[in-house]
Amino acid sequence: MTAVPDAARRPRRWLALLPLLAFALLAVLLFVRLYAGDPSRLPSALIGASAPRLTLAGLDGGPGLTDADLRQGHVTVVNVFATWCEPCHAEHPYLMALAADDALKAKGVVILGVAQKDSSGNVRRYLGAMGDPYAKVGLDPDGRAGIDWGVYGVPETYIVRGDGTIAYKVVGPITADTLSGEVEPQIMKAMEPPRS
Repeated sequence: MTAVPDAARRPRRWLALLPLLAFALLAVLLFVRLYAGDPSRLPSALIGASAPRLTLAGLDGGPGLTDADLRQGHVTVVNVFATWCEPCHAEHPYLMALAADDALKAKGVVILGVAQKDSSGNVRRYLGAMGDPYAKVGLDPDGRAGIDWGVYGVPETYIVRGDGTIAYKVVGPITADTLSGEVEPQIMKAMEPPRS
């Protein structure tokens, strides 16, 4: 048996480490990209498009949400939430403040809720304890409407023009900063006639 010279073994060791090095570089790249950018700035293909169809049952057999609710000639804020969602609990006071805004009410602005993967009883208890900012709530028990609307996760809020066109989307909970810096200005912008 002939011995393999030490110099011949060295390139083979390097080749054996090549996949490990490639994996390490890929892991570093993915880790850096994971924390790059603001996740609340996720793009939506629906901005400027007609809102997807809605046919959702209401709470305890009450009136649900339909396409007609989004095409009443006034701006509608559609908030996708869930009672099991902690960020939804955190944003709730800001939705209450938005619903109580007399200037927006005078302009016909309403908030509609879409309860995603939740039950009517849980939603009733939640709104009874926290207050109800919604003109109507529709139940999306299987998340199908959320998929159609491009929901990444709850909460998400859409600002819809009076003709049913989606004007803006907020990913994540509404805070004091997003309420005054994004939501309210985008509602006012959605009230303006579309530019041709």
